[in-house]
Amino acid sequence: MKAEIIAVGTELLLGQIVNSNAQFLSIELAALGIDVYFQTVVGDNKNRLMEAIEIARNRADIILFTGGIGPTEDDLTKDALAAALGRTLHIDQLAMDHVQRFFDDRKIVMTENNRKQALVIEGTTPLSNEIGLAVGIAFAEDNKYYIVLPGPPREMKPMFTDKAKPWLQQHALTSEMPIYSKMLKFAGIGESLLEDKLIDLIRGQSDPTIAPYAKEGEVTVRISTKAPSEREAMVKLDVLEKKIADILPENLYANIDVPLEQLIVDWMADAGLTLSAAESCTGGLLMESITNIPGSASMFAGGIVCYSNDLKKKLLNVPAAMLEGPDAPGAVSREVAEVLAEQVRMIGDSDFGLSVTGVAGPGYSERKPVGLVFVGLAERGRKTEVYELNLKGTRENIRLRTVKALLYRLWRRLEERKVATPLEGSALQ
Repeated sequence: MKAEIIAVGTELLLGQIVNSNAQFLSIELAALGIDVYFQTVVGDNKNRLMEAIEIARNRADIILFTGGIGPTEDDLTKDALAAALGRTLHIDQLAMDHVQRFFDDRKIVMTENNRKQALVIEGTTPLSNEIGLAVGIAFAEDNKYYIVLPGPPREMKPMFTDKAKPWLQQHALTSEMPIYSKMLKFAGIGESLLEDKLIDLIRGQSDPTIAPYAKEGEVTVRISTKAPSEREAMVKLDVLEKKIADILPENLYANIDVPLEQLIVDWMADAGLTLSAAESCTGGLLMESITNIPGSASMFAGGIVCYSNDLKKKLLNVPAAMLEGPDAPGAVSREVAEVLAEQVRMIGDSDFGLSVTGVAGPGYSERKPVGLVFVGLAERGRKTEVYELNLKGTRENIRLRTVKALLYRLWRRLEERKVATPLEGSALQ
């Protein structure tokens, strides 16, 4: 079945709030085997809302509304839907009792406009609001299914989960198969190159389907299928995952939705390995990404943010001759990245030392271009490696991409060592 989500509220069009309701509902509907083909946002205008309803009726089997059912004059969803379908509105007594009780319990006089929150369209099933006051509704007409939900996510989510979802399953979904998905996580590769590598699979897809999408510094591929049971779905998804893993063995790091830094923290903690870091242009962003993960205290010894040359010399023993003078390579160099990684590893008595030095922008530094970054990886008992990055984007983009690139290099090194027992869902199981 095809669904459309209509989010109502001028504040959404103005960008004052993000439409997180549509994201939640799309995920929930997909799990029920319902394909969301359209998401519409309409302001608080009855005529435009009625136009949107008419369009949705001609292209969707299930239409869900969020927002516009509160007590104010601009809450028009039920009015517009009733008018579009030629139905009347009336007060639902149970919903009205709920509204009245809210004010009585707080010893507040209820204004007349709050009665609007108890309105339902004739012939519909009321969906009680356990968190707020506005009652939702669900009904079917001409083989179309309508669900009206409140706008605030804290009210909408439980109403959908506890009331609307069971109603849909009972009335509309007697023959639909649920959708099952896996999230394949990649690092060290961009979205365009990943798509190019997988282009034959993408062009030949039917079932399961392949959908890549990117965040800063990493790419996720969602593979999905419809099946009568999870077991049957996993058989199909596992076959496709194996094909993808064979094409990109050095980039696929997990088949669950987990950040790379969590995988690294868990592996190192399980293996009893430790890490230290020295950061210049990323200013502690690398250390923040690691220490945000629960359990990092057992594997992260600490780090130093060494923006200035003085701190590089005093705290990390970088020779002055490397940093200053006409023949010096300068702070942004392979040589300095190597010393920083080795020194912070030794100072922390860690198994690994990571370093970052570069130009995040917006201007040049040491006559070196924005986006030139060197990252170092030192390991006890092994030769230190330094990688040159040439990144594009804003200052924040460059800092974040640097962190992701360095974490990817560390993950590759850990994979070589075959450390620990991988996290459940790891691509290395």
